[in-house]
Amino acid sequence: QVQLVESGGGSVQAGGSLRLSCVVSGSADSRNCMGWFRQAPGKEREAVAFGRDYYAESVKGRFTISRDNAQNILYLQMNSLKPEDTAMYYCAASRNVFCYSDWHDYTYWGQGTQVTVSL
Repeated sequence: QVQLVESGGGSVQAGGSLRLSCVVSGSADSRNCMGWFRQAPGKEREAVAFGRDYYAESVKGRFTISRDNAQNILYLQMNSLKPEDTAMYYCAASRNVFCYSDWHDYTYWGQGTQVTVSL
């Protein structure tokens, strides 16, 4: 079993930055794919960033995913935040070494951390 705990969300003004962290514990395999997803009210869950450097078009150039395998932490650095980035952000882990954008391919999920960006 794998446990994921996110932190780092909050409320910022447009143009601001946040760094999300996801602490991984349990029987996690560092070779397996991990990613960040988000879900806004009334919208479907969508991939934000996953694997080494796969990004949604809407966040390319603004968000950076990174992984510290020694500390078992997954990060998402978010810069130049926009109001449309407002959502609940989730860390997810797959049981597959291959990375996919479909959230159904991920088995383990954190509880989420809220990001709110205001004008």
